[in-house]
Amino acid sequence: METLKNFFKNISPRQWILSVATLVALVASLYGVRALTLSWCLTPLPGVAIGGCNAASAPLSGTDATPVSSEIAPPTAPTSVPVAPQVELPPAWDGASRINILVLGLDYLDWSEDRKGPSRSDTMVVLTIDPQSKTAGIISVPRDLWVNIPGFDYGKLNMAYFYGDANKLPGGGPVLAVKTVERVLGVPIQYYAKVDFVTFIYLVNQIGGIDVYVEKKIKIDPLGAGDDVILPVGLKHLDGMKALAYARQRYTQDGDVDRARRTQQVILAIRDKVMDPANFASLISRAPEIYQTVQSGISTNMSIEDALKIAVLMRDIPTESIKRGVIDYSMVILDNVTLDGANASIVKPIPDKIRELRDEIFTSGGPVGPAAVGADNADLMRQESATIIVRNGTYTQGLALTTADYLKGLGMNIFSADNSNEYPGVTKIIDHRGRPYALRFLKELFKINSGAQIISQYDPAAAADIEIILGDDWAYSNPMP
Repeated sequence: METLKNFFKNISPRQWILSVATLVALVASLYGVRALTLSWCLTPLPGVAIGGCNAASAPLSGTDATPVSSEIAPPTAPTSVPVAPQVELPPAWDGASRINILVLGLDYLDWSEDRKGPSRSDTMVVLTIDPQSKTAGIISVPRDLWVNIPGFDYGKLNMAYFYGDANKLPGGGPVLAVKTVERVLGVPIQYYAKVDFVTFIYLVNQIGGIDVYVEKKIKIDPLGAGDDVILPVGLKHLDGMKALAYARQRYTQDGDVDRARRTQQVILAIRDKVMDPANFASLISRAPEIYQTVQSGISTNMSIEDALKIAVLMRDIPTESIKRGVIDYSMVILDNVTLDGANASIVKPIPDKIRELRDEIFTSGGPVGPAAVGADNADLMRQESATIIVRNGTYTQGLALTTADYLKGLGMNIFSADNSNEYPGVTKIIDHRGRPYALRFLKELFKINSGAQIISQYDPAAAADIEIILGDDWAYSNPMP
């Protein structure tokens, strides 16, 4: 155990995120095992405790795989499971609409004996899955992003988790982190998840390690300083510790951006290994044993029922349909501020650039751009079922009502139609809850060419998902009969 503590002190913890990917991939292979539904326990992070963890499970028949050796012992089971406080998050997943999950990795100072106070989220990644188009995506959000933290004014994104825990807010750090990232991306996030990196190492070793293609020669330190390993260009096989070290290395040309991309690479490598038919049967045979061992390292507000639905869905999504994106240096402005009397580096978001990345990852056909509105896009728009408010921002009487009727005929879900208090001259679309397919459809329909006409204004309390303020451009030229 002392060796384990020393190991944690010498590593950077962005590897927390990888554990969740391993879990999701493994659950996909376990979804048919009844024993799994009787052994879902949570560690002390806000989440819903589910009973049945004392049920005994007999391993299924099959051939055991030989795990990669590791000095990391399997995690121990928790002694108690707290019940989460009531918090205001988006409604539970209905099993059909898009699902978004925030995965959190906490800073390594949690493992330092002289560290006082709550943690900061050193890594934040949003996983998104669209059952309608059978696509998925991963977006990495930088920890130093300068954002408006609800209730705490502006600060670095990684402080949201700290503030939530330090001030004992409902749901603690995870929920405040969720609310903050929702504002950054302009989308609702239904669930959060955190899995410790001891569990990650154990799981990667249990699946026999992973294979990644190293694009540039890189030095990693799987056992801390003084134990460097050089990985040359090419396909490499990594055990749990080396996979962590590969993902966490930040001293490269693009620093945190490079590390975020390698983290995503490892996530997909884990998925590919688990979904490989050659490994699937073996993992099923050992499912109860593995899950009973790793359950103590899982913290989430996701129910086992939704976890199983998501796992089954992920199994049917091919790797080429999983998009990856990183908020990189082209989407931010580098700056410095004074925090607690000291100079601190920050990155200020460029909202339009981040929205374009979000749309690229969250739609099956790319960002809201010049693509034609074909049957597929119209169908996805209807399935997304975004609620729409139409407001007349012109002096043409009845324009809102006639436009609302026209949009209804196209399959849009109209919430209301009325007059606007502003007269913008050109049509504006205000996106309150991140509905990319509807935005794509409306942008083409209204022939919007300027980014200034699409406004991301995340507001979970808004009456509708999207607000359209009609301008003279639509009044004088439109396709309505």
